Amino acid sequence: MRFPLILLLILSLSSCYNAERSCDDFRTGSFEFETMVGTEIQTTTFVRKDSIEIDYFRGKADTSYVRWINDCEWISVKKNPVNMAEEQAIHFKILSTTGDSYDFQYKKVIKKENEKMTVFRGTARKTTDNFE
Repeated sequence: MRFPLILLLILSLSSCYNAERSCDDFRTGSFEFETMVGTEIQTTTFVRKDSIEIDYFRGKADTSYVRWINDCEWISVKKNPVNMAEEQAIHFKILSTTGDSYDFQYKKVIKKENEKMTVFRGTARKTTDNFE
């Protein structure tokens, strides 16, 4: 008799947790994202205004088109890809939000045959609400 009661208690407590996702707050604005490149932490800044995003990395600007799937997910495609790797669309999904930042995951939209699908994670911080 105790096992079903304990199982019910565990299931009810674990189903109460939902990560906060105020994704609409991050649809536009200026952002910062830090990532490890080799042994160095590199910072990328980007500005997004609904259907366009401009990334700034190592002194270069790169523009992408953004197509929103829902409030928390979008597909990004480079406007002017310079190689086949940049032609790949990337799927982004906001996992959780907190104040001025969001945790997200991203991956290629289409994988090649025999290619392992890798999902990357990161955190972006909103620096302003303006599209600069």
